[in-house]
Amino acid sequence: MPKGLTFLPSLAFAAVMALPLVAETKPDAKTVAARVNGDEITLGHVIATTANLPQQYQQLEDEVLYDFILEQLVQQQLLSQQQENLTQRNALTLENESRSLLAVQTVNAITETEVTEEAIQAAYDARFADFEGDDEFDASHILVETEDEAKAIKAQLEDGADFAEMAKEKSTGPSGPNGGALGWFGKGQMVPEFESAVVELEKGQVSEPVQTQFGWHLVILNDRRKSKAPELDAIREELAQTIRQDAIQARLDELTEQSKIERPEIEGAGPEIIRQLDLIQE
Repeated sequence: MPKGLTFLPSLAFAAVMALPLVAETKPDAKTVAARVNGDEITLGHVIATTANLPQQYQQLEDEVLYDFILEQLVQQQLLSQQQENLTQRNALTLENESRSLLAVQTVNAITETEVTEEAIQAAYDARFADFEGDDEFDASHILVETEDEAKAIKAQLEDGADFAEMAKEKSTGPSGPNGGALGWFGKGQMVPEFESAVVELEKGQVSEPVQTQFGWHLVILNDRRKSKAPELDAIREELAQTIRQDAIQARLDELTEQSKIERPEIEGAGPEIIRQLDLIQE
């Protein structure tokens, strides 16, 4: 630029620079995605349809899914424009659906308010405040076909034979190759005769021969303990479901008490009337 000259922006450039910035409009649920003879299908319609699709459709790519849903909605709109009103049956179905959706909204509101982390923790603490645990047993056994075989093995054990080795050698049960080990189990998990024998044993003690439907057993109690309370995370959903159901039932009881509910007897009709579709076919 020659010395002494000053750069002056053009009037047009200055005018443009003076214009206020226009914020970009973000799409929302009311944004129109299609028009069919003037009737609008919005982005909200597309999103709501997507949310209610079966799981297998949720795996499709978004571009494919968007085009598919929008085309379906356009076709539905074309067909729906051929009708002036819903049939009585469809109108009643729509009323039922509306009632159901409103009820679900209320249930969701109750859930959001009542099923909190604090409520779940309180329910957990209340349930297990006095928890003492149930008896659990760690035992091994040797299973044979006859009482005489069991007695003979018992004698060898009393003479110092190793229980696990005898189980590997003599036991016909599936746990034999593993030294007869059954792992930990609680009451009610074994047949009654076997459980009764285990309960009476001291740690390290071998039972007398015990007969069950499977044959004759020799049982050794390796250890016993009390079961622990489950971790909170293991039953979180169970506790949440109980809190949810109790809260919903409490709200229903309250609403029922406050409301006037009438169930007039329908003369000339019994329960079989629910099958009479002709009543709603107008």
